[in-house]
Amino acid sequence: MANPSEQPAAISHQPPAILQPPTVEHLERTRLWTASLRVLPDFLIIGAQKAGTTSLYHYLDKHPQIRTALAKEVHFFDYNYGLGENWYRAHFPTYLEKWRGAFKTGEASPYYLFYPHAPLRVKQILPHVQLIVLLRNPIERAYSHYQHQVRLGLEELPFEEALEQEPTRLLGEFENIILDDEYYSFNYQNYSYLARGMYADQLERWFRLFPREQFLILPSDEFYAYTAGAYARVQEFLHVPKHMPPSFGVANDGTYAPLQPETRAWLAEFFEPHNTRLYELLNVDFDWK
Repeated sequence: MANPSEQPAAISHQPPAILQPPTVEHLERTRLWTASLRVLPDFLIIGAQKAGTTSLYHYLDKHPQIRTALAKEVHFFDYNYGLGENWYRAHFPTYLEKWRGAFKTGEASPYYLFYPHAPLRVKQILPHVQLIVLLRNPIERAYSHYQHQVRLGLEELPFEEALEQEPTRLLGEFENIILDDEYYSFNYQNYSYLARGMYADQLERWFRLFPREQFLILPSDEFYAYTAGAYARVQEFLHVPKHMPPSFGVANDGTYAPLQPETRAWLAEFFEPHNTRLYELLNVDFDWK
């Protein structure tokens, strides 16, 4: 791969408009007024990005004993934490609704897995929450992530050059986030094609605070190839009756040119030690060649 020649992209410290969540003004006032009467989620789908989280969320949304949040990605435990717990509660049903319906509720914000402050924030507010993690082959995840940024108009570099620029784009951003929990890094969230595939680093932060039995970790390969079986595992983990939707569609399934063989080979070599660490951490081999 050639040496990078572009200047690093400018770093913004505020979420861009297209990523802004609903503000307090945009939420129904009755939801905010009744926030103290509303439940907190029973489960979170915390990642990984571009690994099937949207599809899984849509399947759960059709389950008769699951009530999903007002929005799929609430982003409370990353860049909306300052809005407070009542703002978060406003996205969920009331205690009375849950008592009458005996359902479970949750949300899916795949940035949680990657965002370093999320584990402690979740532990403080939801110590017993059930955590679902979908992990995709990091090569496929990185390329899908890149294509997503291109479709949004946020990425202009060719894929190979974007990979070369990533260390420069992300330089110091993790440290800035750690030092200031109100610091927002556009680059860290959007140009982390390689970093987000280093799953062991991310899971270790969560495992330090939550027992393993609170996690369900599914490989996306299994979720895509054997969707009914994988979805049954999710329902068993959440302790809800088995219910299958009429069909299993795939959400956010973009089409784009195949990855160049030489780029795939470079990525395979790059991710090999990170995958090995993940297999040792989980005591399972996903066979990501």
